[in-house]
Amino acid sequence: MLTHNELLRQEWTRFLRPARLIALVTAALMVLALGLLYAFGNHASCAGTCPADPTGPDGTAVSDQFAFMHRDLGREGGITVRMTSMTGTITYPPPHHDRIVPGLVPWAKAGIIVKDGLGPGSSYAALMVTGAHGVRMQYDYGHDIAGSAVDGAAVSEASPVWLRLTRAGGTVTGYESSDGERWAKVAAVKLAGLSGTAQVGMFATSPGDLTLRPAGLGGATEEVRFTQAAGSFDHVGVEGASVGGSWRAGMVGGEMNSTDWEKHHQPSGAVEKDGRITVTGAGDISPAATSGGRPVEGMLTGLSLALLIVLVVAVRFAGDGSGRAGSGRRLPVDGAPLTRAVLGARAVVVGAVTFVTGLLAMGIVVPVGVAVLKSNGVPVVGLSVLTGARVVVCVSAVLALTAVLALALGAVLRRRRLAVLVAVSAIVVPYAVSTVPLLSDGLAQWLLRVTPAAGFAVQQTLVEYPQVTAHYAPSAGYFPLPWWAGVAVLCAYAAAAMALALRRLPRSGAGAGSPAEVPVGEAA
Repeated sequence: MLTHNELLRQEWTRFLRPARLIALVTAALMVLALGLLYAFGNHASCAGTCPADPTGPDGTAVSDQFAFMHRDLGREGGITVRMTSMTGTITYPPPHHDRIVPGLVPWAKAGIIVKDGLGPGSSYAALMVTGAHGVRMQYDYGHDIAGSAVDGAAVSEASPVWLRLTRAGGTVTGYESSDGERWAKVAAVKLAGLSGTAQVGMFATSPGDLTLRPAGLGGATEEVRFTQAAGSFDHVGVEGASVGGSWRAGMVGGEMNSTDWEKHHQPSGAVEKDGRITVTGAGDISPAATSGGRPVEGMLTGLSLALLIVLVVAVRFAGDGSGRAGSGRRLPVDGAPLTRAVLGARAVVVGAVTFVTGLLAMGIVVPVGVAVLKSNGVPVVGLSVLTGARVVVCVSAVLALTAVLALALGAVLRRRRLAVLVAVSAIVVPYAVSTVPLLSDGLAQWLLRVTPAAGFAVQQTLVEYPQVTAHYAPSAGYFPLPWWAGVAVLCAYAAAAMALALRRLPRSGAGAGSPAEVPVGEAA
């Protein structure tokens, strides 16, 4: 009886056939060729070098554009305002795309803010009323805390909202009130590195309105429309011994008033009249969506073809060594039964070889592709060094797990063509559907939850933020499960298939009198 090491060496030797090696090299080349083709084929749309997206305090890309009426604020102090109205406009509404209408998008924002200077991406804490998400306290772009449920359209002279921000060193605390007498604390947050003199004041901004319009085969196309928001404030009070200077109106994050709607209808900015300050702005203060960049998933278009090759190789290896005989006869595998130990050794071999193949391909295409995209002026979104390493290693591991799953299916079904069909239907098809924008994102969402293809969530680098309006769908690079949950789903399928295959096989071939048999017509 062979020892475990001898059995592994035997199966390793059996696996190393020229046809299999060529197949795995082809799989790796598919990932490399299509990934680099994608990278070389993408160029920045702007002339020359595109301006870099601003980055927040933690180094991630952010959106930071708003109209601001501001003044200096020292280390101790605060601002209190009464907000008496919040209005907005939405342009090019369907179906005619030829007019402007009043309205607020859900994440339109108007309120008060303490910000570490006027530079885009600088640290901040803001207390605001939103279009449809009530009062919120947000800080440093990725953090969002809910207050009361008062939406912007409900704010009026008769039903105002009082807002207050206080600063004590690096701690900023937000309060809200309906009458200016009884105050409710929303949150207290710590802003690391907030300078001695910050900017404080009233702001307004409004992100583009995203509309998903039906497309072929149940998919959708994106349409982003320009929007504005305006907040009116009075009873403005600023306190603090270090407060100095006068009110100044300005824009953070670039020039506004560039669209015809702003030029001819309502320009962005801040105006003061009869003791009331009205601030009108467009943009957003939030984590960035893709902002013209590309997620790393775009460089992995060759994974579907590589996956198909890996599955076929693994299924064929499950029945490797079987002979062919006359009708109705069954022959043992290489003159010895296919046992649990043999299948376990084959799982180790096919998993290890596939992992190394994936690691080589991913370890080249990701860093080289990122370098090429950057040289073409195209940023890669959400890819830190650690995230890139996770994508390279985990995608390779997922390929290895799918190979083990296919091997187990080959042992259970004992018909290569049927096993390949099942493996492709369960893994390749759901993954391929998720990468095609014209196919139903709703269908892809479910397939990537309940099929083994859920494991490919490991390639996701984009983060879904509830306070950011975006097309959160697989075709846009967002998987419905976290990467670790997707791997757990794939592991469960692989473990179940291996358990079923092992249950159907004998523990060993010795002493049974007749070796384990494989079906006729399944020769290697």
